[in-house]
Amino acid sequence: MHIRNSAKSAVTVLGLGPMGRSLAGAFLDAGVRTTVWNRTPGKDHELVARGAVSASSAEEAVRASGTTVICVVDYDAVDSVLRHGAVTEGLRGRTVVNLSADTPVRARRTAGWAAAHGIRYLDGAIMTPTTTIGTPAAVFLHSGPAELYQEHKPVLDALGGTHTHLGEEIGRAAAYDIALLDTFWTAMAGYAHALAVARAEGVGARELAPFAQGIAAILPGIFEQVAEDVEKGSFPGEGNPLTSAVSSMAHVVQTSEAHGIEAGVMRAAEGTARRSVGLGHGADGFSRTVEILERGTASSTPPLRG
Repeated sequence: MHIRNSAKSAVTVLGLGPMGRSLAGAFLDAGVRTTVWNRTPGKDHELVARGAVSASSAEEAVRASGTTVICVVDYDAVDSVLRHGAVTEGLRGRTVVNLSADTPVRARRTAGWAAAHGIRYLDGAIMTPTTTIGTPAAVFLHSGPAELYQEHKPVLDALGGTHTHLGEEIGRAAAYDIALLDTFWTAMAGYAHALAVARAEGVGARELAPFAQGIAAILPGIFEQVAEDVEKGSFPGEGNPLTSAVSSMAHVVQTSEAHGIEAGVMRAAEGTARRSVGLGHGADGFSRTVEILERGTASSTPPLRG
């Protein structure tokens, strides 16, 4: 897809880490006039060789395009780049698309700052690795004014993949990002822990992997059912009540700690399940723990089994 003749076909990319370089490269591949800048010099050589314009300062970079895409490590880094007099003034009347990762609260604060300085602002999240950028496999989430999103969608589409506008509430993209990263990193922590326990019992990582993939394969259906249960406020546990889940979690904890393997993640999960049981929900399913988590930690937690 080439959009070189579009009136919107100019973009600035701030931040040239692995993801920023991938974003800039995708814009170049799509024929978008691309200006790049990074706080640490020297990361733009390949992009310049491909046709990017290297800016000598962040101010020069943001003044080069009507749209600035920033992708840095967090919003502290965003602030350190954008919240300077000359840069802020250079952005007045232009659009910032923030694809950096941080919390929904930070997204809302940044949007408030942008509005106060006459800067149009969209927040976003990238849900796939650098290798997917510019391909159909890329996944982007966006939130902010719908009209502003539609105006900039032709340029954003140059990044490939699917783009979903989640609504005008500016924190929604970050909220999805946090929830989905919670799913990913909790799963990865569980898998790393499972491999450590398996190896302690003489089971090789590659031996376990096919069976772990079998567990992963049943999760999509379970995710959908749990989501439905939570939306309905119904927590059926006929097939696997929380009392049974607590027992199996305790076995994981006991086996782990018998080998000297720290079991904090599973102990936390077991603690939430036991709290649910202690509150009279032992016959319910695991989906009940969502409600218990939403209550916070005010309720007393029954002691864990050693």
